[in-house]
Amino acid sequence: QVQLEESGGGSAEPGGSLRLSCKASGDTGYCLAWFRQAPGKGREGVATIWTHSGSAYYADSVKGRFTVSRDNAKNTLDLQMSHLTPGDTATYYCASSPAPMCFDLSPQNYNAWGQGTQVMVAA
Repeated sequence: QVQLEESGGGSAEPGGSLRLSCKASGDTGYCLAWFRQAPGKGREGVATIWTHSGSAYYADSVKGRFTVSRDNAKNTLDLQMSHLTPGDTATYYCASSPAPMCFDLSPQNYNAWGQGTQVMVAA
């Protein structure tokens, strides 16, 4: 069974940067992804990456600002976030999927989730 643990959340000012990391144990399947959930809102796909090829997909809201990467040797997934805005404030979750549908940012494709790490962007 896959276990995922996020780290690196915290606070940043608008325009700032943060880096999130996710440590995985077990078979992470085809896809690893970052999702986020703001208070009172549904879970939103942020970025996904094929574990083997490294091809990545991004939500329009973060494209050009966030970069997802994975290190298969270390079994880690990172999310570099830049040019942060208050709209990026949320709890960020790492997730893995056994299905080869990494182009799809829908949470229902993912069956293993971390506990989440909080990101707050405020002046």
